[in-house]
Amino acid sequence: MRLSGIITQGARRVGQPEYVRAYKVAYSLDGREFTFYKDEKQDADKVFQGNVDYGTMQTNMFNPPITAQFIRIYPVMCRRACTLRFELIGCEMNVYFNTAGCSEPLGMKSHLISDQQITASSVFKTWGIDAFTWHPHYARLDKTGKTNAWTALHNGQSEWLQIDLRDQKKVTGIITQGARDFGHIQYVAAYKVAYSDNGTSWTLYRDGQTNSTKIFHGNSDNYSHKKNVFDVPFYARFVRILPVAWHNRITLRVELLGCDE
Repeated sequence: MRLSGIITQGARRVGQPEYVRAYKVAYSLDGREFTFYKDEKQDADKVFQGNVDYGTMQTNMFNPPITAQFIRIYPVMCRRACTLRFELIGCEMNVYFNTAGCSEPLGMKSHLISDQQITASSVFKTWGIDAFTWHPHYARLDKTGKTNAWTALHNGQSEWLQIDLRDQKKVTGIITQGARDFGHIQYVAAYKVAYSDNGTSWTLYRDGQTNSTKIFHGNSDNYSHKKNVFDVPFYARFVRILPVAWHNRITLRVELLGCDE
């Protein structure tokens, strides 16, 4: 779903008004890993203003909208008990993106995609030590550990991370994440996406309005998820992420979204 807002309302219990005065919102694609909606100006969890009585409806809009399958509302401040009635504002993703029912993780985080299916142009080793190799197959969303992402040997726009989906899939979106190398924050700030059916001939994803190669906004820190939905989904077996801009070193953790359709 593409969610653009929320309406909240309190209630009355035994003659006494009860309502949520302030709250946070978290969202997820899989129902397990949740991300709190952020205040872009402060880079902190957004605290939404709730109700001031039990009967009036309070509307808050999400700017930018949320793409999610699961939503959680976390009360921060309540009047008496935390009592809530609510409605979500939004639509099926296909209204905007033609991706309804096709935005499931394709297997990077879950390991449905095997290590052998993930390759890269080069690999970096911290201090040149084999034990601190940032392998391509470490590029799994939310991977933990000392070396928990893919890092390229060189910083340059010829570097790439490649995922072989084994069969042609409908790819509707991507989630990226940076990492930290012994205190050094590293991430990809912008990137291109290319796709292929044979791993040899590649097509760069294009901006539907300008027909130029689309440059996607990436991460701004080492831990947050940055999701981009493809306005026009594509069908492919192979997907490449091509870094264009980065902080410190080219470092990626990633999940692809789509379905078998």
